[in-house]
Amino acid sequence: MATDSTGRPRAVLCLSGGMDSTVCASLAAKDYDVYALHFSYGQRTEARELTSATEIARLTGAKEFLPLKMDLFRRIGGSALTDIAIAVPEAPAEETAIGSGIPVTYVPFRNAHFLSAAVSWAEVVGAKRVFIGAVEQDSSGYPDCRPAYYDAFNALIRQGTKEGDIHVETPLIHLRKSEIVRLGVELGAPFHVSWSCYSGESKACGVCESCALRLRAFREAGSIDPIPYADPKSASKR
Repeated sequence: MATDSTGRPRAVLCLSGGMDSTVCASLAAKDYDVYALHFSYGQRTEARELTSATEIARLTGAKEFLPLKMDLFRRIGGSALTDIAIAVPEAPAEETAIGSGIPVTYVPFRNAHFLSAAVSWAEVVGAKRVFIGAVEQDSSGYPDCRPAYYDAFNALIRQGTKEGDIHVETPLIHLRKSEIVRLGVELGAPFHVSWSCYSGESKACGVCESCALRLRAFREAGSIDPIPYADPKSASKR
């Protein structure tokens, strides 16, 4: 296992710039020298997410920040995040309905591509851990955020890498969003530079599922979300 001058082990982090990956970054930085990896993949808020991820990496003390750009998801389409012909829907009025099915914001098999690149970089830098802020409970219902998915991916890593000893860590996967907010507050996670909105880049829309989940999480955690929102209805819920 490679270590830096700090004597701590290295870890690769998939850093989207969202709320969950911000907390995951703060958590990983406690015990590892972090090599943060960010993906621009043609998503609507590509520029804003890159800005957020860059700042999160800096504020959490990442040793390296590697932004990668991939065009395949935009060209494939099939997701409201990457295809402008598919509208980003507003969250349902009944909050418990979020996650009841796979939404149009699901990007087909996205996390497999992200993890593959992260594992490749981990092999190069000598990291034995790859962190990703995947969340199953209290989320939008994406199939590549389930524990079984990561169990299967870890089995693939054992078979398909040189040493077979790299492991994907999902420390937030069983937590509710409000618990993630509380953990982030405890860790001093830089929520103020994070970004979760599916469509807005200067101000979060406040009405997409991602904004709805984030606002609910901060509300239930008894904290104030520090990012700006465009929709007055969302501000009233904060």
